[in-house]
Amino acid sequence: MDPITAVDDGHPGPRAACREPFTASIGVPVAGGTLHVRRAGPLPGTADVVVLAVHGVTASHMAWRAVARALAGNPRVCVLAPDLRGRGRSATLPGPYGVCAHLADLVAVLDHAGVRRATVAGHSMGAHVASRFADEHPGRVSGVVLVDGGLPLPAPMGEIDDGLEEEAAPAIERTEECFASVDEYVDGWRAHPAFRRAWNDDVDAYARYEAVGDGGAVRCGVSEHAVLVDGIELMAGGPSCTPLARLEMPVHVVRAERGLFDDDNPAIPEHYLHGFAADHPHITVEKVADVNHYTLLLGDGPGPTRVAATIELAATAATAAAPSGPRGSA
Repeated sequence: MDPITAVDDGHPGPRAACREPFTASIGVPVAGGTLHVRRAGPLPGTADVVVLAVHGVTASHMAWRAVARALAGNPRVCVLAPDLRGRGRSATLPGPYGVCAHLADLVAVLDHAGVRRATVAGHSMGAHVASRFADEHPGRVSGVVLVDGGLPLPAPMGEIDDGLEEEAAPAIERTEECFASVDEYVDGWRAHPAFRRAWNDDVDAYARYEAVGDGGAVRCGVSEHAVLVDGIELMAGGPSCTPLARLEMPVHVVRAERGLFDDDNPAIPEHYLHGFAADHPHITVEKVADVNHYTLLLGDGPGPTRVAATIELAATAATAAAPSGPRGSA
């Protein structure tokens, strides 16, 4: 029996005029409750390629909407995009939070869908989760794509608090602030520097999806506790927080030219990235110009199609290298 059931869950909102790539919802039993997952493309059992898409520390599966739409042009590719524990429609899942909990949840997603191996793609914090998943569960991973993240953090320990505050503080502030309406909440995202030149229906749908509550009490539905635990674990791990150097499979890194606030401070410094890649020949690097940390994955620009193309490249290479087996195993 197909473990994935299509439902009309009322999302995204009415302003999301572009075609919705996620056509089915999955409720995956995990520790403490049910993890919410969305599927784009064919059923996993009929697909040649399954992509497990892991979002960032304050995001949801909607961060992958534009990439999933680009991949939907390939009838061989199935995308499984979870709302991680503490985010989106998985926001009410209890702790413990942290990378180990995410890894267990991702294994549950693949098991529930009957997928033996998948190409794992992660953005920002999700890239660190993806590299750790590939290291601890290599038999479940056929390829790795890291989107603006996943490398050992180069910041000195004295800068950890500043880095955590810069990335997590806006989301934490949104969890504490109430808005008069969903439109007002969305306007807050519209004013973010990252989207001033890239706002489109996908960004609008992303913002509306995370807004919860009624008029006068609309807020961000992200769990503040989950963000803090994941962020502290990520930042405090320092250079040893990711096992990327130990991976033997090919790893594709896609890097944004600009930073979180559309500034000249990219999430992965160029000199550091290329130095790291030079010491690890299994890593290939691509820089996408004219995008920032957010619009590399979402918004009006070249980012989503470039990321989708890299995922297809990684998945195709993995499929060609793998022995023949059940469909949906690559």
